[in-house]
Amino acid sequence: MSSATASADVETEHGSLERLGSERLAAGLAALLALVLVAGAAEVVLDAAEGFSPMVPAQPAFDSWLAGIGTRLGYDQFLPTLLISFAAYGALAALAHRRPGLLPARWAVAFVAALQLILFAGPVLLATDLFTNVAYAHEAVNGINPYIHGPAALPTFAGYHFVSPDWVRWPSPYGVVFTLVTLPAGLVSLDGGIWILKLEGLIESAAVLWLTWRCARVRGFDPVLAIIVVGANPLYTLYTLGGSHNDLLMMAFMLAGVALLVSSPASAGREAGGAATIVAGALVKATLGVMLPFLIASKRRLAPIIGAVAALATGLAVGYALWGSSAVNIFEGLRREGALVSSYSFASQLSHLLGKPGVYPIDHTLLTIALVLALAYLLWRTWRGYDWIAASGWAMLAIAVTTTWLMPWYTVWPLPLAVITRDRRLLTATLVIQTIWVIHQTSPLYGPVP
Repeated sequence: MSSATASADVETEHGSLERLGSERLAAGLAALLALVLVAGAAEVVLDAAEGFSPMVPAQPAFDSWLAGIGTRLGYDQFLPTLLISFAAYGALAALAHRRPGLLPARWAVAFVAALQLILFAGPVLLATDLFTNVAYAHEAVNGINPYIHGPAALPTFAGYHFVSPDWVRWPSPYGVVFTLVTLPAGLVSLDGGIWILKLEGLIESAAVLWLTWRCARVRGFDPVLAIIVVGANPLYTLYTLGGSHNDLLMMAFMLAGVALLVSSPASAGREAGGAATIVAGALVKATLGVMLPFLIASKRRLAPIIGAVAALATGLAVGYALWGSSAVNIFEGLRREGALVSSYSFASQLSHLLGKPGVYPIDHTLLTIALVLALAYLLWRTWRGYDWIAASGWAMLAIAVTTTWLMPWYTVWPLPLAVITRDRRLLTATLVIQTIWVIHQTSPLYGPVP
């Protein structure tokens, strides 16, 4: 063997050892980041189990076996955990993106599943929506129309006092599909109803993640990266799943429709079924209806229109038969909520930066015009061949940014769509918006001490 050959062999072996060491280091870093996320979720849940706090709405002690382990959850515990968790999430997602195949599929699934189960086991976090939804279910079961009357119409309901005072007189803003899905919670006790909606939320989250995996694989993307980006996102886990919000059900229908539409072989039946499934999601939360124009503009066939119309007619007929005309006005809830202003919204944050005391009617008008223009541009792009899934994701992100009633979990709407499209700008924009929101929320941690 020549000296040149021997030298080449040594260099090859040295390079292999360096690559092996680098891979082990990256795998170890990934495990550490995952551990940080799991520990953060566990800390929030255990601290939240200690009772009412600014982060934990008043609720019955249905999770009392967790009490006595943590300390009461306050801003000084939650905000650092949120900031650290979001930073760990970003680093883990970047690592998975840069090193495809680094994270074994079983490892990724087990990690994401652990996060979901931790949040499922704990109390309701950060919002009272779950108790309001249990109240609506009890109204419907007891013959009170939830589309006309708010929870105040059932003051004998055991969970009445856990509903936010801001919502006790508000009728349900959600579609008939959501009301039907939540009816079992109205047939049992308050604690039983809470667990039913929490279990439904867990199942819906599992469906979102499985469908994200499936759509990513069908479209040629890394499914491991896809479920980490969605399922490990702190705004998805702590806020969306932690509060058992119906956005999970809406997103499950959204992805089920997309899965039908991207599966092979393409057929008119799949197109009609996909459009019908998306309409079912819009009958949970009307926001999802924004996807239909992009789907129709992309396919340019009659099948999606037929499927959408059939599903809408069926849903509205069922709603009318059960709860009358008030249940079929799917835009009334959007109109009422659209007039509200949340301190979370970017409109509110921008107003404060500009020295304004709040959001004025003219601001609502300008934001509506901006949204309409953005949707029109996206529809034109889709007609010219742009990916309708990416256009739908951009549309949902635009709705989240322009609404004055932004809730943190609204920013997760585009995430599953962003990981199954080639336009990576959508994922970048979504994560940037979330980063801005997290930094704004955690600003007291690094601001001047009063």
